[in-house]
Amino acid sequence: MRERTQVSQAVEAVRRIEAGVRDNVELLELAESEGDTEMIAESEAALNELMENAQRRRLESLLSGEADNNDAYLQVNAGAGGTEAQDWGEILARMYTRWAEQHEYTVEIIERSDGEEAGLKSCTLKIEGPQAYGWLKTETGVHRLVRISPFDSNARRHTSFASVAVSPVVDDDINIEVEEKDLRVDTYRSSGKGGQHVNTTDSAVRLTHLPTGIAVACQAGRSQHQNKAEALRLLKARLYEAELMKREEEAAREHGEKTDIGWGHQIRSYVLQPYQMIKDLRTGVETSNAQGVLDGDLDRFLEASLAHRADSESKS
Repeated sequence: MRERTQVSQAVEAVRRIEAGVRDNVELLELAESEGDTEMIAESEAALNELMENAQRRRLESLLSGEADNNDAYLQVNAGAGGTEAQDWGEILARMYTRWAEQHEYTVEIIERSDGEEAGLKSCTLKIEGPQAYGWLKTETGVHRLVRISPFDSNARRHTSFASVAVSPVVDDDINIEVEEKDLRVDTYRSSGKGGQHVNTTDSAVRLTHLPTGIAVACQAGRSQHQNKAEALRLLKARLYEAELMKREEEAAREHGEKTDIGWGHQIRSYVLQPYQMIKDLRTGVETSNAQGVLDGDLDRFLEASLAHRADSESKS
């Protein structure tokens, strides 16, 4: 039913664009024949808006990967740098939450480790909505912040880093086998808000996959059993994402291309002082509206990176 709804919405959106183009072209021809400059301007503006909408639908049609329709896990990890980096991690988590809310996606905090003074050391969000993973998958990488630190009494400029990793929520159509002998299970006391048992028992669970070293944690549930089940789903998602990355790296090597897939590359720079500029280092897209981006206005970056990725795949 979910797939049917998505297809129905996509078809209806294309039909609306077609009808809009047809109506506004007829209106434009009429306005030109009558010399109505105001109507001409309105028709041209409407056609430009329809063109932007068509471009977005074209990008959505590129979301045809095997997991693009799935929900997504998004993990933020603060880099080295103490409180300043941890505050940057908090800002990034808020940015993605705002973006999700603007698109009417639901956001659930799966795990959060707070910083000593402010911000967070790590955070895992579960973002549920149509093609959530498809839209967010290009956000994996290192994000760099340059600003005058509010935690520096000398008001010096600091550079901070945080890593973002996006994995698809694995559904029943994707079979990932994880053997119990390959897991190390650690339990610890949850932090943050919760019921009477959340902060008084070792309900939080951390799973480490010994063959790969991938570690995940969950503390959102009220019981250890719930958290272990969610952590296992998250681990399968991370393993599946690692396999997808491996395939893309192999494909890039076969075509003699350099690949920047993975955790170790910087994808976007956020400069807040001495000037304001956010620039994507892969596509060259930039904007001086830094506050808008940090409030969740990410679409221009997501669309450009998806188009860049699709163009690279078509060339290969």
